[in-house]
Amino acid sequence: MGRIGSCLAELRERGECALIPFLTAGDPNLPTTEALVLAMAEAGADLIEIGVPFSDPTAEGPTIQRSSERALRSGTTLRGVLRLIKNLRPKIDQPLVLMGYANVFLAMGERNFAEAAKEVGVDGVITVDLPPEEGGLFFDSLIECEIDPVLLASPTTSESRMAMLVEKTRGFLYYVSLTGVTGARKEMAEGLEEAVAKIRNVSEIPVCVGFGLSTPEQVAEVGRFADGAVVGSALVDLIEAAETPGPAVASVSEFVAKLKNALR
Repeated sequence: MGRIGSCLAELRERGECALIPFLTAGDPNLPTTEALVLAMAEAGADLIEIGVPFSDPTAEGPTIQRSSERALRSGTTLRGVLRLIKNLRPKIDQPLVLMGYANVFLAMGERNFAEAAKEVGVDGVITVDLPPEEGGLFFDSLIECEIDPVLLASPTTSESRMAMLVEKTRGFLYYVSLTGVTGARKEMAEGLEEAVAKIRNVSEIPVCVGFGLSTPEQVAEVGRFADGAVVGSALVDLIEAAETPGPAVASVSEFVAKLKNALR
């Protein structure tokens, strides 16, 4: 069992839901990202999801689209993100999960990327636009390098496909809570608890819920029935609103602490 599985198993034993904050690497620059990740870890994050910026992030709403644009303008590359992970790994114990798009990872080569990610301490990879039917070589390379390929399911996923996803995913299953793009929402999608319960009926794999969660109240609600809650756009909004890195780190740290307190 890898670092992700161990973390989620320990939290499940305690009856506690994992807080998984997201930010885009390089927004506004990589040194600030490092400071933000360290602050998240200190404030109570259980896993940390780091977005690899891409020019066409089709699953993202306007908030994270803008963060990718800012990161790319600052010169952020995949190799730069891997160097960031290398710097972070000795400083924090939390699992680090990269989230990105197939073009970015595959441009390095399946095996080359997997080996480079293992070397710096990446624990998991979420490839938003690469289904398991098309990503066999890539996912196999990750598994061989002891990195968890985390697969996604959604409200439109059929029962037969869900059975396949829970069999092939590693670490956890990322459940997209709504049929749409990322972004903070005032209300959670209907039927979310029932959807997670159906997954639990067919697998023991941890289920973490993302897309649309933006408040401590929403996180607490998800914490009643899921293994993890992913919060992204609400945090990226705080980073965007800050004029300098110092206030960004402070506001993100404070908000992550509030989110984690809601899960305790």
